[in-house]
Amino acid sequence: MSINDLDDYPWDEVVPFRERAAAHPGGICDLSIGSPVDPTPEIVREALIAATDAHAYPATTGTPELREAICSWYERRRGVVGLEPRNVLPTIGSKELVALLPTLLGLGAGDVVVHPRAAYPTYAVGAAVAGATAVACDDPAEWPDDAKLVWINTPGNPDGRTWTVEELRAAVARAREIGAVLASDECYAELGWEGRWASERIPSVLDPRVAGDTRASLLSVYSLSKQSNLAGYRAAFLAGCGRIVDGLLKNRKHLGLMLPAPVQHAMAVALGDDAHVDAQRERYRARRAVLKPALEAAGFRIDRSEAGLYLWATEGRDAWETMGGLADIGVLAGPGVFYGEGNAQHVRFSLTAADDRIAAAAERLRGAGR
Repeated sequence: MSINDLDDYPWDEVVPFRERAAAHPGGICDLSIGSPVDPTPEIVREALIAATDAHAYPATTGTPELREAICSWYERRRGVVGLEPRNVLPTIGSKELVALLPTLLGLGAGDVVVHPRAAYPTYAVGAAVAGATAVACDDPAEWPDDAKLVWINTPGNPDGRTWTVEELRAAVARAREIGAVLASDECYAELGWEGRWASERIPSVLDPRVAGDTRASLLSVYSLSKQSNLAGYRAAFLAGCGRIVDGLLKNRKHLGLMLPAPVQHAMAVALGDDAHVDAQRERYRARRAVLKPALEAAGFRIDRSEAGLYLWATEGRDAWETMGGLADIGVLAGPGVFYGEGNAQHVRFSLTAADDRIAAAAERLRGAGR
């Protein structure tokens, strides 16, 4: 498969359901795409304004201020110690990195990229862009011996699967055994809700309990889109193996992949302020507390979803039938078929809608007699 073989953009298939839901007298409750609706924190906006005199080209590697902020954040919020500026790199959002990582690593025809079975589709898109082969597999013991890049996603999009230290350790051991780069997409790591994740910090692949005494072959990917409402800033970064980061930096320089200087300063400020992150997490917690019981009362089963930004749900029938029933009560979700084979009866509900839309969706679900 190549980039010329990519399917049409999948969300175009949702347009008729969106139109159907929008015709509801009370308006649409759009719980489909996870685009933040809450304000960007004032401290971050002020930082952006203060850095608008950006007459020179920004550095692909990131400013010293930003790289130090990333290192400090990993230690303070993720328990990852010992990172140096050479271990981190800002990216223009995390989707750009996911889509380009196989290419930036030099992968091509005949190379294998592994991703989760229930997965953000850009993992497979990135493999296609490079001309590599995408393979869906959840169990490290079953990862192909010839895999060159393995993506894991913890907490997962769409299903909220969250890997324990023990599970991550096994993944690291397997990736090193087969000589693959292990890239961990950890963009929702601040959003733990149930079980152990209600009180424990969600671990990173770079956690010393996981990685041991070396970060060789490991990358952690993070975004500020959700925890800081910076989706419009395209503010993300990676951290990990210095050798891999150096190679990515070289290739990104050639491609001109530079994060705008004002955004770099705003990111550094955002990474240094925990208060707004805690406040945003509580907003999502409150919305989840409203939506989850309403879905269950309406006959949905919530699978996994112990962490992350979404509720991964099924009522035991085809996802497109579920989408139609939801549209009739003015609710829009994301069909599970977008997230890989084997998800044809699931739909994804996002917690990013405004409070009043979440409340309206919950009321409609309870009253629909589904």
